[in-house]
Amino acid sequence: MARQLRFTGTDSKIDGCPALHMDEVTGEIIVQGTPVTDPEDLAQLRHLGPDEAAVAVPRELLVNWGPKGRERVPELVDRATFRRLFETFEHTAWRLETRRGYASDRQDPDYQAFLATGSAPCDLDDPWFVNIRAQVDAGKTVGRVRIADRPPTTGQLFLLDYARHNAATGEDIRYVWREDATGLPAEDFWIFDSRIVALLRFDGEDNLLDIELITEPAEVVRYCAARDAAMHGALPYDRFAAQVAAAR
Repeated sequence: MARQLRFTGTDSKIDGCPALHMDEVTGEIIVQGTPVTDPEDLAQLRHLGPDEAAVAVPRELLVNWGPKGRERVPELVDRATFRRLFETFEHTAWRLETRRGYASDRQDPDYQAFLATGSAPCDLDDPWFVNIRAQVDAGKTVGRVRIADRPPTTGQLFLLDYARHNAATGEDIRYVWREDATGLPAEDFWIFDSRIVALLRFDGEDNLLDIELITEPAEVVRYCAARDAAMHGALPYDRFAAQVAAAR
């Protein structure tokens, strides 16, 4: 089916190029400009797929005629797309965990073993751990800060025990008591390379509902500021575990 394109505008005074059009059905913006074909130029572009093209337009075209909507349209992604971020990030992947438990943990056989024995087993050849080891070995950083209640919930104790497995693959796992986490958002999210936020939304039963990717710079900066605040004073998992053990 042909697109339903509406001419948006142009800064050209002669031939109408470069210009912008908008698809009335999907809201996509069609950019009309000069094709970028030089191999050296194309080699510098990130994430350009084999079936994709690049065009060059004056900055003023986007400033003057680009969308001016104030409301951000959520970009929801599936689990497979989310998992690929852990393979494609270039420098850092970091998470804030704020919940008192996760349904996915309670469905894990390792969780049941923890309830029975007080110690969670782990398969370090699981694809998650294999990938994290590969990323860390490549010089990248993976970490997270977990907010814990006092006393910790059963789900939090499970994750605290499991943290030794995460650490064995190179993750930096840290903890903050909830009473010391004032000012931090009550949201779970990952930050990739300080430019992509994956916001994780859960229902009241701790089931993951959806994953939203956020790339708007001002919003990303807000989450990066939360990361910096969470890291300030956060304890390495083993020191935190010692505190928990001493209080029991």
